[in-house]
Amino acid sequence: MPRVTFGKKGGRVRTITVKDKSQDMRSAEDVVRDLKREQQKLPGEDYREKSLALYGLLCARCGREFDESTRHLLTVHHKDGNHGNNPLDGSNWENLCIYCHEDVHSRGILGEYLTGSSGGSDSSLAYEDLNVKDTPQAKLGSLGDKLKKAMEKK
Repeated sequence: MPRVTFGKKGGRVRTITVKDKSQDMRSAEDVVRDLKREQQKLPGEDYREKSLALYGLLCARCGREFDESTRHLLTVHHKDGNHGNNPLDGSNWENLCIYCHEDVHSRGILGEYLTGSSGGSDSSLAYEDLNVKDTPQAKLGSLGDKLKKAMEKK
């Protein structure tokens, strides 16, 4: 709450704002709860920092170098696709920039889509025409037809 002192002739001389310290202080229960939460983290949960320490701030595919201000654009890709497989030697990790990481995963999805294998993922087709009969060509949907035509031209 601000405190104001006035001079002899009514003019304001000094204003002091006293900060309420009770809002800045955390309770002991909150501190203990945060410490326990930190201790309960799974051993492989901080694999990102371990991977960045092992392989550096460098994309393994495009070779782009990152610094501390852009390190958030660098991700850790699991080579076998299992996010629970985090060996300490980093053999299942690969540092990829967000663009290369997206490319790796979209190529797998596109390949599964074009070969007709589901790959364990259940996804619907984009722009699927529900009025067309269930023929192999109709299952591709209009976007799939455009992709197929583009591939045939090459």
